[in-house]
Amino acid sequence: MSALAKIALERARAAPQAAAGFALSAAAAAVLAGAWFFELVLGIAPCPLCLYQRIPYYIVVPLGLAVGVLALKASRLRLARGGLGLIALVLAVGAGIGVYHAGIEWSWWQGPASCAGGGLTAPAADILTALKQSSVVRCDEAPWRFLGLSLAGNNALIAGGLALVAIAAARARA
Repeated sequence: MSALAKIALERARAAPQAAAGFALSAAAAAVLAGAWFFELVLGIAPCPLCLYQRIPYYIVVPLGLAVGVLALKASRLRLARGGLGLIALVLAVGAGIGVYHAGIEWSWWQGPASCAGGGLTAPAADILTALKQSSVVRCDEAPWRFLGLSLAGNNALIAGGLALVAIAAARARA
């Protein structure tokens, strides 16, 4: 192990809430980068529920950084623990959205009408034009799976796991 890694490990042990805040922020940024990779590089367009699943990560990136900075001072540790609790809550909501979306993909329950593709609202003369211009991304069809899990299912696991990390860090002794 390098000297720099040893120093980082010692500091993380001394301030676990700070380390967790920074790590959660980095993990959330990595998840967003992965989502953008699937969208922009692989061309997998997100459905409305996919976009909703990104919102918790957009919240966790700056909040995790703030918690990390707060936790560096012992006098602000209580506030940092509260921030970690808030991060856990936000990520738990994200995991819930992922479970909901995965359930729609597996036809366990019905999804919202905005995800079903709905009917055309164009006049009869413009139907062909409307069909050419429409690009409906359905929430009930998983465009990609890994080990049987869709992106929504993977997101549920990732967000749930990160929520548990936040809870553990909030309860850790400094």
